[in-house]
Amino acid sequence: MSFIFGPVPSRRLGRSLGVDLVPFKTCSYDCIYCQLGRTTCKTVERREWVPLEDVLAELKEKLASQPDYITLSGSGEPTLYSRLEELIARVRAMTEIPIAVLTNGSLLWRPDVRRELHDAHLVVPSLDAGSVGMFQAVNRPHESLSFETMLQGLIDFRKEFPGRYWLEVFLLAGYTAIDSEVEKIVECVRRIRPDRVQLNTATRPTTEDYAVMVNHERMMELAKRFDPPAEVIADYRGVHAGSEFQAGRQSVLEMVQRRPCSLDDIAAGLGMHRNEAIKYVEELDAEGLLEKQYSGKTLFYSGKHQAGNTKNA
Repeated sequence: MSFIFGPVPSRRLGRSLGVDLVPFKTCSYDCIYCQLGRTTCKTVERREWVPLEDVLAELKEKLASQPDYITLSGSGEPTLYSRLEELIARVRAMTEIPIAVLTNGSLLWRPDVRRELHDAHLVVPSLDAGSVGMFQAVNRPHESLSFETMLQGLIDFRKEFPGRYWLEVFLLAGYTAIDSEVEKIVECVRRIRPDRVQLNTATRPTTEDYAVMVNHERMMELAKRFDPPAEVIADYRGVHAGSEFQAGRQSVLEMVQRRPCSLDDIAAGLGMHRNEAIKYVEELDAEGLLEKQYSGKTLFYSGKHQAGNTKNA
């Protein structure tokens, strides 16, 4: 298993060096919008899912790539990793590159998790719903998790965490982008008081086909309802302008032009982490360079016949 991926371009973090701390799709949620597919191990068990020493050794080799952030994220929920505090401490001793943690926020009700995240530079939890019913419908959480407990964890973490606290709000048409639901989310955000609110929506293939994106105009309108106004995380076409990203996306494009490939095919064929493959596929798809077709439950990508240049990368 490769624990480190990237650096990959991030809409929020620039060049992000990802750290994957749990096996693929090990999570406390099974969100309907997840681009990684269904959760195969829904759990709230915290343990050393991957060897700490192996993670640190692989990370050390990648520091020369000089990312803007070292980002704990990956293929599942990073706060399920029981040695998080030690990991963050040892990374800080190794480098001055800031550490970001992208989390669904489901375990912030636990004092030990809040303590272990204390020395991260940036933590970005998610809030995808403002009510019990919508929390169950969108996040499909582990049976032990309640909406009220999750929300209180986000509030308590704000009181204790000395670093930067950004909150991502994921909106879906017909679900959380409904006016009445947005108002509930806005009220929750008032209680949480993050440093920044970022609105996101489904721009990648989702676990469930009924998880539908909100158009840009509507997102901009909804952003104004937050106080202060939220930031809409923009389409990041152009973030691959650097030569290292052009090379990666060109390799993906050439591969899918030869034959239809799933994300797993791309990752395995090019020796890259699945999360890297997703970044390149998203970019190519946004530019209209890909065809998509399901075979059973697996989504395959192929290059459009006329897709021959990537000068707009």
